[in-house]
Amino acid sequence: MVLASVPRMISEGTFTVSGFTGVPVEQDAEPVSTALAVGVATMVKQYAGGVEGRSITLFTSAFDPEHGVGTYVAMESFEGTLDGRAGTFNFVHAASTHGTDRYDEHFAVVPSSGTGELAGIAGGGALVVDADGTHRMRFDYTVG
Repeated sequence: MVLASVPRMISEGTFTVSGFTGVPVEQDAEPVSTALAVGVATMVKQYAGGVEGRSITLFTSAFDPEHGVGTYVAMESFEGTLDGRAGTFNFVHAASTHGTDRYDEHFAVVPSSGTGELAGIAGGGALVVDADGTHRMRFDYTVG
């Protein structure tokens, strides 16, 4: 028996943030204090290009805004299209920075989260920031 391979696809689009709202975090009776405060926010993003649609993001970070140093973790719920395939899915991404770089990056589509024409989506991708500040989201994925 020969198994048909599922083709890998790559979709890329730019995005803009149309909302960033801090979320209060209740501290335990005995909080742990570190050199960088942890924050939580929600974000709304609009995508254009091969990735078309919007996402709602739960964004957490430990970050020093004065020096631009820290780490973030984001969970996104996306609705829209990847190169014309309509549906919804979740994805997670994280990265650290010393202020002028990105390292220890992670990006993954959440298993079993796809709907519509994106049901069965799997894979990863990347968030890329161009020198001019343009933000790009690239998905390297399969559907099936």
